[in-house]
Amino acid sequence: MKRLNIALMAFAVTIAISCKDNNAEGTDVESTEINAESTEEVAENKSITVPMQSKSGSNVTGSIAFTESEGTVQMTVNLTGLTPGAHAIHLHENGDCSADDGSSAGGHWNPNAKEHGSWADGTNHMGDIGNLEAGDDGTATLTFSTDEWCIGCDDDSKNIVGKGVIVHASADDFESQPSGAAGAREACGVIE
Repeated sequence: MKRLNIALMAFAVTIAISCKDNNAEGTDVESTEINAESTEEVAENKSITVPMQSKSGSNVTGSIAFTESEGTVQMTVNLTGLTPGAHAIHLHENGDCSADDGSSAGGHWNPNAKEHGSWADGTNHMGDIGNLEAGDDGTATLTFSTDEWCIGCDDDSKNIVGKGVIVHASADDFESQPSGAAGAREACGVIE
């Protein structure tokens, strides 16, 4: 009987230790899940500020901020040195501003092979943003939001990272193919 009690006690201790190990593993898994959720929340609020470089002999400078929150990317433009009036602004396919005229940024970003146009009528490149208006002092601001873009996601048809931002000398007419007859490229920045 004494041997049976010792055997039962040994069995009970083994089960207790086993349960404790399983509980510890469960705690680690739970902790990992909490950390994954925290990382996901951080990933939802991404931002990139793009410094703009003068091109084509212009004096245009400033910055453009891109912020992603809850599946929407907001672009906030703050520029100086523009001539008064309307200026086209587009995302271009290459994040390359090395050419003096901004041509190294390539054409408009158009992953869906659509014609150039306006977001309002749904016939547009993904990079067709539209026009911004410069005041008499040469400053311009613009806020643009869309759920068709993302910052650093795995969808190449939505991911703006690695693209160029171009501000043109003239307004976009939303009709001329493939670029809206917007004139020279006066400023360029890389979304990185």
